[in-house]
Amino acid sequence: MVATIKSAFKLPSGVELPNRLVKAAMTERLADVRNGVTDRLINLYKAWADGEIGLQITGNVQVDRRNLEAAGNVVIDAVPSNLQLDLLSRWADACHGRGGKVFMQLSHAGRQTPKMVNHTPDAPSAVAVNLPGGQFGQPKALTEDGIRRLIDQFGVATRVARQARFDGVQIHGAHGYLISQFLTPLVNQRTDRWGGSIEGRARFLIDVIKSAKAEAGPGFGVALKLNSADFQKGGFGPQDSVAVIGMLNGLDLDFLEISGGSYEQPKMVGLNGLEPSHVETLRPSTRVREAYFLDYAAEVRSVAKMPLMVTGGMRSVAAMNEALTADETDLIGLGRPLCIDADAPAKLLSGQADRLDKWEDSLRIGPGWLGPNSPIGVIKALNGFAMQSWYYSQIHAIADNQPVNRRLGLLSAFTKMNGLDLRMAKAYLKALE
Repeated sequence: MVATIKSAFKLPSGVELPNRLVKAAMTERLADVRNGVTDRLINLYKAWADGEIGLQITGNVQVDRRNLEAAGNVVIDAVPSNLQLDLLSRWADACHGRGGKVFMQLSHAGRQTPKMVNHTPDAPSAVAVNLPGGQFGQPKALTEDGIRRLIDQFGVATRVARQARFDGVQIHGAHGYLISQFLTPLVNQRTDRWGGSIEGRARFLIDVIKSAKAEAGPGFGVALKLNSADFQKGGFGPQDSVAVIGMLNGLDLDFLEISGGSYEQPKMVGLNGLEPSHVETLRPSTRVREAYFLDYAAEVRSVAKMPLMVTGGMRSVAAMNEALTADETDLIGLGRPLCIDADAPAKLLSGQADRLDKWEDSLRIGPGWLGPNSPIGVIKALNGFAMQSWYYSQIHAIADNQPVNRRLGLLSAFTKMNGLDLRMAKAYLKALE
């Protein structure tokens, strides 16, 4: 039978998806000051569920409240109270309204924790993020006990997700967060069993997955998001990625989501970093198909024994169906289009639309905004963070039952979200006292 976006799909755990469209993880920054689930967060996911998406993957739920992607992250780093568990369950239930499923993404920001949250975040080694602006502090290297504690924390969060009626978890091993930091020799400079060879650098990831699998139980999924490369010279490359996938084959993952990049080289959102990219994955054939990482997924198909998911760049039904029919991927991840139209999946599935809106090409900060002598590195960094802020703003509008603002200025969105992050960080730090 030829697969299309309308085709149902049964994951290895037994979780059944009504179609092949997946809401990829996007940070929401909608938790309360104590990093709990809010009504706004529940409302947002209900809107996406009403759009008939087959599977939703939540924004990164953190396993350590002192190492966050942003102060507004949901955190599970201990056994929750009855109230917290009830809110988590309401979140999961909101995703099930139209028959869709939901996986909770579990993450740890590591050295990509903003300085306003933690001046000295944990990391494999004391290697700071190389970006202008001073947003990130000087990390400290994790101890052996700290590593073991975090492995256990991923297991605790998996158990809580299962109790809260989620259908599975996705371990975030990409985009320069902690697990990705362990995998790249640019950041992981350890000389103990957690560093060195690719086998040593992958040990933390493998043990995290085993910890999650031990708590999952039958009928509950465990998936992984992994970089194809971090696109930095001397970093985690395609050969490393293929080697890691070989190590994962015996772990019964529900699916592997292929992505790439980090804050320093944000390929996952179609942008270049400060330095030239040292891995090129987009050949002309893939540009026609639109996807950022589809070429790589096709190359690892013969290695990976688990289902594959590709996220990034896909906009037309024709390209999505072509990738599925050619057996290059099993699931199609959608991100930014859902920030401006929560009903987009239903439109694609019904034939009401044959492609998704594409806004990012028009979202750029020009040198004139910062002055003619502004360093190009600063402009590039602001481009990435400001574009993210634009989409965060639209997510917040959906959460508040408000129409998205497609005319929102990029600089206005950046200023707005920066102010929100600062206010939330202050409230977060006060709550920790």
